[in-house]
This record gives sequence, structure tokens and C-alpha cells, in this order.
Amino acid sequence: MEQHRSHLYGVMGEFENAKHFLHAVAKVRDAGYRNMDAYAPFPLEGLSEAMGLRRSWVPLVTLLGGLGGGLTGFGFQYWVNVFAYPMNIAGRPLNSWPAFIPVTFELTILGAATFAVFGMLAMNKLPHPYHPVFNVARFAARASTDRFFICIEATDPKFSVAESARFLQSLEAVHVTEVIEEDGPLEHGHA
Repeated sequence: MEQHRSHLYGVMGEFENAKHFLHAVAKVRDAGYRNMDAYAPFPLEGLSEAMGLRRSWVPLVTLLGGLGGGLTGFGFQYWVNVFAYPMNIAGRPLNSWPAFIPVTFELTILGAATFAVFGMLAMNKLPHPYHPVFNVARFAARASTDRFFICIEATDPKFSVAESARFLQSLEAVHVTEVIEEDGPLEHGHA
């Protein structure tokens, strides 16, 4: 016998326009909710500030990747030309660094780009093929076209289903719904 186990992921409020949405996000944050997320069909200036998001670590990871790539490229060329296979050509020094610039530059770009992509994926916890908010039919149908959504997660210490729902309604949400997270089918056998 298969049975689905599910539990509450959070409460979601739907808003019709960006102005009310940004105001609501700021109010949710001011009310003390920290485990929340906001969804908009297009980028909104001021949304990150309203949510209280920290600065991203991706630029620092990109810098470290670029420095690592550049130092690796330069270091490898230096090691080959000075220690592993030294060749004195026309009396030039073994460490002829101007000749190392193209490879060093290319590996700097390669390291930075690689670290930027994988750092962004790791920090965004991607790929994430499933998210409980897609269990809400209104979200799945309208989130990428013309509606704005705020989801207060059940993991928030201040979360209460009734209180959180009432709070979203007080912020003029046009629709408030519970977000259910399904774990999938479970097989019950005899122990």
C-alpha cells in the first residue's frame, strides 16, 4: 500500500503589483520573519534590500579563482623554464616573464569564469529540480507572468500558520495559501 507523506512548508501570499509587493516584503522582514522568500516575474530594484539579503560571496570566489588560475599559469611556466627544462636561448634569462603573459592571462580568465559559475551554483544550492512552492497551482500558473509571491517558511521561529496567514492578508495579499511539501510515496510494510 502506497501512501504520500506531506508536511507544511510555509504560507504564501500573492500580490498583484510590484509596489504593494515590495512594501509587503519589507513589512514581513520588519515583523521579524527571517526564513522567507520572495518571487517576482522580473527583477525588482530594492527587493534584495527589502528582504535584508547579505552581499553575495560570488565576486570574492571569482577573484580567488582568477588569482589561482593566474598563479598556476605563471608558476607552471616558471617551473618548466627555470627548473624542469631550462634552455638558454640567445642569452636571455630563464625567467623571461613577458613571454608568460598570454598563458597567465588566459588561465586567469579560465579560473575566474570556472569559479564564478560553480561558486554561483553552489551558493544558490543549484541544481534544485524540485521546490515545494510549485505545489501551489496559482504560483505555478502566474509566478513567471504577472504576479508576485511571498512565502514565509514553516522553519521560521516566529512561524504560526494562522498568524502568518493573517499577517499576509493584512498586507493586502489577494490570495493566501498553505504550501505543502510532499516527500513522495512511502511503502508501508509489516515490521
